[in-house]
Amino acid sequence: MDKHIETQLSHIQEFSTTKDPFGASHFPIYNTGTFDLKKQNGDKIYDYTRSDNPTREVLENLFTYAENGSGCVCTHTGIAAVALLFETVLKAHSHILVEADCYGGTFRLLKIFKEKYNITVHFADFLDLNYCEEILKNHAIDLVLCESPTNPGLKIIDLKAMGKLAKKFNALFAVDNSLATFMAQKPLDLGADFSLFSTTKYISGHGSVVAGAIVAKTQELANEIHYYANAHGRSQNPMDVFLISLGIPTLKIRMQEHEKSAYAIATYLKEQSYIRSVNFPAFEDHAQYALAKEQMNYIPGLFTVDFISVELAEQFIEKTTIFGEKCSFGSPDSRVEIPAKISHASFSKEELAAIGISDATVRFSIGLENVEDLIEDIKQAVK
Repeated sequence: MDKHIETQLSHIQEFSTTKDPFGASHFPIYNTGTFDLKKQNGDKIYDYTRSDNPTREVLENLFTYAENGSGCVCTHTGIAAVALLFETVLKAHSHILVEADCYGGTFRLLKIFKEKYNITVHFADFLDLNYCEEILKNHAIDLVLCESPTNPGLKIIDLKAMGKLAKKFNALFAVDNSLATFMAQKPLDLGADFSLFSTTKYISGHGSVVAGAIVAKTQELANEIHYYANAHGRSQNPMDVFLISLGIPTLKIRMQEHEKSAYAIATYLKEQSYIRSVNFPAFEDHAQYALAKEQMNYIPGLFTVDFISVELAEQFIEKTTIFGEKCSFGSPDSRVEIPAKISHASFSKEELAAIGISDATVRFSIGLENVEDLIEDIKQAVK
């Protein structure tokens, strides 16, 4: 009998390739560098943890199942999953089409690949499918990459339409699913060849580790990412796998609470005179609200607001006591940052302006605290 995903997330040990003889309710941590080949007689043989590890394979099997893929590699950081994607798909002189509103770390990595490997990067607004098609028609694009929702612009990309477009021109399509997670949407079911995500964020949910994962749609692509992960040493260590696994059983209920609280806080801010605008896909006035509701099961607890002045935005950041000024998102603690200064500091002012981000834009990641306490903290910070 097929089980619902939340049931599977509460029984992670069932995804283990090895059966624990003691029936442990949580899978063992094989914190070892090597394995003795003479002492193994199972179907799967392990030799070196960089290549394969029974602990890591539990998460890789789980993520493969959750994303409806054919194989997965868990990486030591989220950006390592992006790097592994590039190392697997791109070659010297490759062309890549990327949504202009992308994660700052991805943007920085693209600059490195462009400079060192002569990769041509085509940035585009993926809401303009006609323009994207023109780029695909006029260039031999190897890879199409986007996030949805984008970060920090919070655009919702039509993944089905983009997947069809990439396939039409024989390009591989990858989606950074960090913000939505597989609980909200499954990019592989919507036409992507790769779904990758930073497990540092909502998947782990506790802010205690940095890690990532990439899931491939076909077995051929799964074999390739595994080969390059081994060759480049991208694989995650067993202890970090264990830390990631602790948050997974509560993922669904955490996401529901993040969305509920974020909606309450965003609604409060929208009514304040010192706020120019609130950008949140859960609001009906968001440009892609209908697509968001169709494509995702829930809206993540992250939004941006534009204060009426840079000075007030900076004062708010400085004076908050519950909201920490921290990069990243998806943890139990609420966080705020000015993207232009932290997460997207590698963007120029012009590049930020093109995706609707100014020096007065503050990104909110709403945690699991009491909403009334968060509102009181906002009130005292803007006095």
